[in-house]
Amino acid sequence: MKRLSITCLFVCCMLYAFGQTEAQRFKEKQLQYPYLLKTELKDQTTKYDFAWIFTYADNSIIYGFIGDNYQRIRIKFITVTKDTSDPGTYHIYGKSMVKNNIDEFSGTIKISAIRKFKPLQHGCEDESKYKGYKGEFILLGDYTFRENSTQNHAGVFKGSLRSDFFINKNDEIQYDDIEDCSDSYTNNQFVGQWTAYKGSVIKRCNWGDYRIPNSGNFDIGAGDFSPGGYDGKYVQNGWQNLNDERIEKAKWWE
Repeated sequence: MKRLSITCLFVCCMLYAFGQTEAQRFKEKQLQYPYLLKTELKDQTTKYDFAWIFTYADNSIIYGFIGDNYQRIRIKFITVTKDTSDPGTYHIYGKSMVKNNIDEFSGTIKISAIRKFKPLQHGCEDESKYKGYKGEFILLGDYTFRENSTQNHAGVFKGSLRSDFFINKNDEIQYDDIEDCSDSYTNNQFVGQWTAYKGSVIKRCNWGDYRIPNSGNFDIGAGDFSPGGYDGKYVQNGWQNLNDERIEKAKWWE
């Protein structure tokens, strides 16, 4: 009887795991990080305005892919505003670009959890920059961004996100770049799917600052982001001009 119960529990766990989306698994994995305190801080910290954390990074270092062939997608948040009645909700307006197709979108980010790291990092180079800060935190949430249905190749972005921040000695939130010299450094990680309005097309779509979450062997870089896979077969899918600063810094959304 005991063996049967264990088997049933195992089967239920497997069914639950396979039933989850990539975005749900991503968010659960963040909460299981061993260096996070278990105390939930959402209610105490949503008094802060996180809008500028989501738009802090220069667009030239925000990388993303859409589809199993790792086609490059560029995402730009143009405006981010905190909801006046719900402090855990942010309203987003932005644009996406795939190849030469640019679509505008709007939607929301809803904060679901905020946790604090146990150890305090002190920065890789200029430690004095972070002197007296009160701790590092992760913000987890869910997003839904809807493209204008009258546009070409329009659909809905939906998934989960993680953003890292710290609170400085003046009780102000800051974009967490304390460990930005680390090879694995990233921030503002978005994991989810894009679903077309027309037909039944659903594509993986992930993006982030400095690195792309859940990109597997697509990113082969050690010190820096280096897309294409080990055989370089994905480079042709929008990644050819990555080292051209003029193209990368162009304000394509204007």
